[in-house]
Amino acid sequence: MGLQEFFQRYFVDPIKYNQGYNPVNTLVYAIILGIAVLLLYRFLKRLGVKVDERFFVALMPYIFLGPLMRAMTDVGMLPRTYLTVSPGGYFVIAAFAIASLLVVWRHVGTGEKLYPLYRDVGFLLVGGLLFILIINLDKVNFRWEYFKYFIPSLLVAEAFIWTLSRKFELIRNNRLLFYTHFYDATTTFVGIQFFGYWEQHVLARTLIDLTGTAAVMYLEKLIILLPIVWILDVEMKDEDPDLINFVKLAMFILGFGPGTRNLLITLMGVGR
Repeated sequence: MGLQEFFQRYFVDPIKYNQGYNPVNTLVYAIILGIAVLLLYRFLKRLGVKVDERFFVALMPYIFLGPLMRAMTDVGMLPRTYLTVSPGGYFVIAAFAIASLLVVWRHVGTGEKLYPLYRDVGFLLVGGLLFILIINLDKVNFRWEYFKYFIPSLLVAEAFIWTLSRKFELIRNNRLLFYTHFYDATTTFVGIQFFGYWEQHVLARTLIDLTGTAAVMYLEKLIILLPIVWILDVEMKDEDPDLINFVKLAMFILGFGPGTRNLLITLMGVGR
């Protein structure tokens, strides 16, 4: 197999034909993500931007931008290209977020004005997409019955995390991450179990096939999250706290982004 055929089979065709992820592109994307996290962390350090609660709040519009763009692409409001579906869509949103931060930083520096202004630029971008959504509402077939399954499932899932957080300090100290990823697991569970969707990621798809239920997503989240937060909080406790916070921010995005995408796609009646 030549290099061009290899790239076509494992990277182009899965996007072009909506085949989901495979072991090869999953590994490559994971490596790219790890490198990107380190490079972005160094970029923020050079700008003097602290990875704290202010930055997290300011970044939220950009985190929401990706799932919204993907849902609008799948429903036909935006053209389906390599830049509007994953993983290309994530690079586009990251580029917008970085460019916006750089522009704001050049104008106001790293003072208190940086964070609210950066947040407001993000809201403008979200507002632009929402405007396109509003003028194209005729293309959307909302499934309001989605909440009949989603809300009870989410309440049970988050109650489980709340119970664990009362008993285990590691979960209590990282409960936002666990709440977020159980939200993601819930959107996957509801979409697959009640609306006939399928899982695109290799590991999750394999576990669902083996167990026969998408409820296994909750177990997968625990198995993945627990060792990661233990390494960050215990093994790396003497490392730069900004680095730890940024890694946790990346983990939050990996839960909130796909979860919100799943919710919007199912709610907006996008085909299976």
